[in-house]
Amino acid sequence: MTTNAQQLDSVQEPIQRVGENAPVPKNLEDLYEVLQMYNQVTQRLQVSHERLQEEVIRLREQLEQKNRELEHKKRLAALGEMAAGIAHEIRNPLGGIQLYASTLAGEVVDRPMAADLVKKISNGVKGLNSLVCDMLAFTGNMNLNRREEDLAEIVAGAVELAAPMLLQHKIEAEIGEGIENVAVNADGKLLQRVLLNLVLNAADAIGDAGIKSGKIRISLERLPEGRIALLIDDNGPGIPEDVLERIFNPFFTTKHSGTGLGLAIVHRIIEAHGGQITAENRAAPDRGARFRIVL
Repeated sequence: MTTNAQQLDSVQEPIQRVGENAPVPKNLEDLYEVLQMYNQVTQRLQVSHERLQEEVIRLREQLEQKNRELEHKKRLAALGEMAAGIAHEIRNPLGGIQLYASTLAGEVVDRPMAADLVKKISNGVKGLNSLVCDMLAFTGNMNLNRREEDLAEIVAGAVELAAPMLLQHKIEAEIGEGIENVAVNADGKLLQRVLLNLVLNAADAIGDAGIKSGKIRISLERLPEGRIALLIDDNGPGIPEDVLERIFNPFFTTKHSGTGLGLAIVHRIIEAHGGQITAENRAAPDRGARFRIVL
């Protein structure tokens, strides 16, 4: 690949040659040749200048993007440390509360109103425990059990696990062609968890929007250097523009229930694999959201 320095050398060389060896024009024809030579050098300088400007703009945009990613990672690291401390402090008393509630449930089995209250306490404890588990999953060390996995099996497993919700909202899940016979070096269970989370989120969005002919499609896009991209598309209402920038932030959610850690954990799992995940809205005439996972 030609570097910028080489491009400048290629331009400077003819300038020096013109300046040092250019003949002194003796007639109009000689003058025309000299002017033509200078015009050629000027054009080369212009082209080189434009290329350098484009490269500067590209590098500046790339630097800004990397700075944003670095700041995002710093915020996540700080939140992670705080969440880990809180989760460990909460987990121990939760176990005690759950034990006491179970004991109390046996004591009030003959009193329906009291038994109902104990059940509500127990359900509340289970909800808090689920939050603690998500916090620990987000903040803990991501130890990957990587090996060659069949991508089609991972995708099919995620769709099968999501089947109850898909049936509930009458949503069709489609697996695109090209996923068969593709092997990925990944932790199959964690990657399946990522896809399951994204499919369930899409089903939630479609169901909340009241879309009757709901559809979710998982397809494959082949990229240079042997990389692949998994696309998870839906025909739901899409993602509000003010949400797109924060969608992978921990504890951020637009739902009435949930921990707000689902997509943050998804983001962390994909990053641990050395991949990238992005969210966007599909261009017209399509509608809905698209999550793109590059591995």
